[in-house]
Amino acid sequence: MVFFFEDAKGAHPLARLTPATIRSGWADVAAFVLLASLAVLVLHGAQQMGLPLSQLKNTPVSLDPSHLPEYALRTSLRMFLALGASLVFTFIVATLAARSRKAEMIIVPALDILQSVPVLGFLTFTVTMFMNLFPGSQLGVECAAIFAIFTAQAWNMAFSFYQSLRTLPSDLDEVTRNFGFSAWRRFIRLELPFAIPGLVWNMMMSMSGSWFFVVASEAITVGHTSIALPGIGSWLAVAIAHQNLGAVAWGVVTMAIVILIYDQVFFRPIVVWADKFRFEQTASGEAPQSWLYDLVHRTRLLRKAFGLIGHPFKALASLRNVPLPTAPHIEISARTNRWLDIGWIVLVSLICLISVVEVTRYIAHSLNWSDLLQVIGMGLATLARVAVLIALASFVWVPVGVWIGLRPAWTERLQPVTQFLAAFPANVLFPVVAMLVVGLRLDPNIWLSPLMILGTQWYILFNVIAGASVIPGDMKEVSHMFGLRGWQWWRQVALPAVFPYYVTGALTASGGSWNASIVAEAVDWGKTHLEAYGLGAYIARATANGDYARVALGIAVMSILVIAFNRSVWRPMYAYAERRLRIN
Repeated sequence: MVFFFEDAKGAHPLARLTPATIRSGWADVAAFVLLASLAVLVLHGAQQMGLPLSQLKNTPVSLDPSHLPEYALRTSLRMFLALGASLVFTFIVATLAARSRKAEMIIVPALDILQSVPVLGFLTFTVTMFMNLFPGSQLGVECAAIFAIFTAQAWNMAFSFYQSLRTLPSDLDEVTRNFGFSAWRRFIRLELPFAIPGLVWNMMMSMSGSWFFVVASEAITVGHTSIALPGIGSWLAVAIAHQNLGAVAWGVVTMAIVILIYDQVFFRPIVVWADKFRFEQTASGEAPQSWLYDLVHRTRLLRKAFGLIGHPFKALASLRNVPLPTAPHIEISARTNRWLDIGWIVLVSLICLISVVEVTRYIAHSLNWSDLLQVIGMGLATLARVAVLIALASFVWVPVGVWIGLRPAWTERLQPVTQFLAAFPANVLFPVVAMLVVGLRLDPNIWLSPLMILGTQWYILFNVIAGASVIPGDMKEVSHMFGLRGWQWWRQVALPAVFPYYVTGALTASGGSWNASIVAEAVDWGKTHLEAYGLGAYIARATANGDYARVALGIAVMSILVIAFNRSVWRPMYAYAERRLRIN
């Protein structure tokens, strides 16, 4: 249908109006309103971050539900700023670890340690630093909170990207080398596209997992310093302290609404966009859908504007090589290279030894050998909990993740649900757990343990979904043609395909469980205090008392146990996946 009008000069301009043009115009209006609203909210939230620090004392966190929209905006802004920083960190650090064996020797163990260090462990040493950078302003405390959220997001994303780069299909890797791709062109044309599907799912998991620690990052208590930033985390902290179940429920409902909004507005369009980077040789059956992605595609003016904005990025991506200064190429023999490797190992070992000596001196001023033996015993107790919980979570969520990942329609339906479950803070369950343990006289050493895996089990589910969703269509078709069923299909198709992703999920879930132990092993509900025997409770108690020596000792022992566990369990699995389970 075409609208057509005649006048003395011929066809009227309205003759060019078609239903498609009208729909495009309405799509432009809707998209403009959505983007303008988002810009206003971001500017308002950014303005609030720079207010004087004294205003936090004058207007403390209130449990009036009318403040929840403002608190939700402030929390969301912190989380997305941390997500942006995590992406930059991932692209730089994970790429460096995957490409350089010498860098890998430092980066991978460092990530093992950092992902297990509790958020309160970072806050203990960073709050004062950031507050001194911005004296008298909320910006210092905001930076401390954003950094704490960053530590709950970055390590998982870095491990995901690193795993993808180490398991590139060997035929594509060989093609890029034969065509003489520069490091930049190889990153843009091969490594980044191949890693995007898994990275997107881990971005979602990182966002959801960081909700678990929002309470600790917004309601900061270190020694005699207590600061509550406006946000959902502070709301929940105040509600729990006042034993206000109604306010806790309001906070959880608001969190669910926020997750649903950013899933539909941010993550769902990215999942649809990332689907084009799936590695397969046949067309995929069902493609994910997003109403916002379709809306943007129906616009005309907005797509032109995005094209202008994105032109510099396209030009940068099309460069054959980024004009960065390069070191001169020096030919060295294999013997010299071995000696350089030995020298590098010695240098790294020397730096680690000096660090250990300095930490030991700092701790030895206040503590003795009996304290060390006590902390080691607590660390082994927490290690046993982590190992058992990861095994149980793997048994449950690997089959579920494969089932969801192979069904895009169900993936679309369950995506916001799994994000909400992953984001559900353990603190919210403190009332239920406290009443059950006290009322039924249960052993806290056993029944507080599930709180450790409550938020971290979803790392396994999200990574397995990501692995199952990118299984090549031709592989699925061949398995169907050969009639693979039951255990044979699991052994020859599903488990090999998702195994590299599972290892990443289990590794980050393990580190996250160590991190969560600081919340799970010490539960407070009003005047009721429950504590399990473990390293998390030890660090939580030391942090509350401002005992930096015991905080340092707890983190040091935790780091040693995490490295030992990762090196003996997860690293051999990584090596096996890299060696035997590449898609070629």
